[in-house]
This record gives sequence, structure tokens and C-alpha cells, in this order.
Amino acid sequence: MSKNWTRYMLAVAACTALAGPASAQSVAQFYAGKTMELIVGYPPGGSNDVYGRAVARHLGRHIPGSPNIIFRNLPGAGSILAANHIYNVAPKDGTVLGLLAATNTIDEKLGAVGVKFETTKFTWIGRVASAVNITAMWHTSKIKNIADALKTESTLGATGSGSTVYVYPNVLNRVVGTKFKMVMGYGGSSEAMLAMERGEVEGHSTSLEAYKSAHPSWLTEKKVNVIVQYALKRHPDLPDVPTCVELARTPEEAQILKAVVNATEIGKAILTTPGIPADRRDALRKAFMEMTVDPEFIAELDKMRVELTPMSGVELEKLVTEVGNISPAVLDSIKAVYGKT
Repeated sequence: MSKNWTRYMLAVAACTALAGPASAQSVAQFYAGKTMELIVGYPPGGSNDVYGRAVARHLGRHIPGSPNIIFRNLPGAGSILAANHIYNVAPKDGTVLGLLAATNTIDEKLGAVGVKFETTKFTWIGRVASAVNITAMWHTSKIKNIADALKTESTLGATGSGSTVYVYPNVLNRVVGTKFKMVMGYGGSSEAMLAMERGEVEGHSTSLEAYKSAHPSWLTEKKVNVIVQYALKRHPDLPDVPTCVELARTPEEAQILKAVVNATEIGKAILTTPGIPADRRDALRKAFMEMTVDPEFIAELDKMRVELTPMSGVELEKLVTEVGNISPAVLDSIKAVYGKT
């Protein structure tokens, strides 16, 4: 054997020895000393912001290597801007997390403007809570219940056509004939609720958690009248308020409304980019579920008066797939009423 060959084999052995530990890098080794990012596709002040900040504060200590997690709001187009960023721009290594609109799955199926992602290809980490939206009217409004909203025009503060605060009441207008008039351009639910209090608009549609967190006394002191909830079944706190599905007059209308509000089960979900290594995906999912039973995390959500109804990443992934499996006939019906594409 020549000396050159011997030197070559020694060099290969040395390289292999160096490469071995790197290729076998553990999850803890990868995340140790890292700074992760959690992006919420909404402005500050709403329920998505509340949940996102809480997760950013608590998740890191459950991830092997205990990385730091910084929080960022990236609003725009009902979180489509943030979804596109996470899907196409963020590094696909499990260091960027997101909390996006629960309706992104249906947005994609409908071909909504600006969508550059496939929801089933995101890596789904876990759901913090489901997301029941409501339409609430200020107590001085003539609209006291959903029957009034079917007869009399009323104004709702809204952000943009890409948000559920617009989508849900707009769908109700087109399907069952409510007469909500959207007043657009508010920066988020906090601004829209302030506008309602000032008398600029009569009501606002957003998540129940947003009302509980920002203005809990409005519900208990009847400052607002909740007239409809966008969900498949009535929330325990709103036993006398009809769901939008209950307003359907035909089986077809019920099918459309069910398909649209199915997204409430996806709720406040944490995801990351497509294509991260399986061991990091599993570690993030395990860390997420550990966080949901962490007394400090639970105490923070209790303090903010928001719910905790967790779902594992595996279950969430299945749910996202199911929500996206809309029949062509129903999809065509939704396109006619959605008003977001």
C-alpha cells in the first residue's frame, strides 16, 4: 500500500470522525444557545396576540436545550402575510414558530389572493385553544338579538377582508341575510372595540377570548349583547346565544356554514415551517404538551381570562387535513359567499 493511499485513508477517517458528532447532533445540542422566533399574524391586543405572547414566554424551557423565544407581530391580510413568510422565507430548521388564522386552510382551498403556502405542509406543533368567534353589539344599539340583525342594518368595526372579524359576519350576510355593514380599516380588535365604545360603530365580531381578556366586564355587566356565535355548538358560557349553523334555513346553508366555521376547531394553533427534521418536530410537540400542563403557563392564561383546550400536534395535523377536504360542490358554494378571494 502506497504512502499516499495511507495518508488519504487517514484523512478520510479524520473527516468522518469530525463529521460524525455533527450529523448526530442531538435536539438539545441544536437548540442550546439558540434564539427562536414566534410570529403572530395579527396586530397587538387581540386574543391571538395574548396566546402567542404566553407561548413565547413559557415554551422555551420545555424544549431540549432551553432556547430563548422572541415574539413578533407580523399582521397583514388576515395573517396570510405571516403565513407566506414562515412557509417561504423562514429557515426550515424548527427555529421559527407561528400562530396564524385558523381559516388559512380554507383560504388556500378558495384560492384567496396572496396565498403562497400549503397548509398541510406546515409542521403542526399543537393547539392551545379552540377559537369561538362572536358578534357583540354595544348596549345602546337597536340590535339586541340575531332576529333584529336580520331585519335592521347595523355597523360592525372590521380590520380587513382577510380577517375572521370580517369573514364570519360577511358570510352570514350572504347565506342567511343578516344586514351587517362592515366599517373597515381598524388596526385590530382593540381599536374596533374602542370604536364601538365611542359610538363610531355598533358592534364588532372577534373571538370570545378577546372580549374576556380585554373587556371582561362588558360581558358580565351587559355592556354588550352577544347575538351570534360562530361555532359548531354553543359555548358553555353562551348557552342562550345561537350558533350561526342554527340560523341555516336549508341543508345546503347548514353545510356551507359548517364548512366555514370548522376552522374554529383548529383555533389558536402553533406551527413551524415545512421540512424540519423529525426529531425536532417530535421534541417541539412534546415540549408543547408539557407546557400545557405547566402551572405557570396555566396561571398566566387564567390571569388573562382565556381558555386552555389543548390538542396534540398529531391530532391537529389530522384536523387540518380534514378541514381541507372540502367537496368540490361545497367549495363552489362557499366561493359564492365567502367574499375574501
